Amino acid sequence: MTEKLTGSARAEALAPLLAAGWTEVEGRDAIARSYRFGNFIEAFGWMTQVALVAEKMNHHPEWSNVYRTVEVTLTTHDAGGLSALDVALATKMDALAAG
Repeated sequence: MTEKLTGSARAEALAPLLAAGWTEVEGRDAIARSYRFGNFIEAFGWMTQVALVAEKMNHHPEWSNVYRTVEVTLTTHDAGGLSALDVALATKMDALAAG
């Protein structure tokens, strides 16, 4: 079972993500980010790439897509909050979005 990030380990893990545009979700131990692409096909293509990564990790995002915008929230339900899985998936999402 994956463990929830706490204390200085949590702060250290989240610092680069927060600097990259992720935000902490008020009222939840979760992080969120909005990605905007050139069009729907680019957004959906990115989601497909992320879906393959998420399935391999067995860690799936909460997300929605409207035209060229994808809203993402990450948390580890089994751990009751943010874990290293969320940090790893967020980092991969950013890398895939950068292209």
